[in-house]
Amino acid sequence: MSLTDLLGGLLVLLGMPFFFLGTLGLLRFPDAYTRLHALAKTDNVGLGLVCLGLALYSGSWLTGLKLLLIWLLMLVASAAGAGLIGRTAMARGMKPWGL
Repeated sequence: MSLTDLLGGLLVLLGMPFFFLGTLGLLRFPDAYTRLHALAKTDNVGLGLVCLGLALYSGSWLTGLKLLLIWLLMLVASAAGAGLIGRTAMARGMKPWGL
């Protein structure tokens, strides 16, 4: 097992707790805005670490570029989805927690 395989596996393992913490934030936070924040941030960081780890583990530049493209598209989709959900919640009169 090479150093890049070990580093790739470590990055994948480091990315997994971010998905768990995002799910925990979804279940525990009081309103839609804080839930969106928890999911968007933690899932993007977690997916970035997992994609980077898988790119290192694969050993192929083409696979690494595909994984990078997947992560970048997910960043755009997550931001767009969170913005639409947040605007819809605001338009329907949902007040942010604590205000």
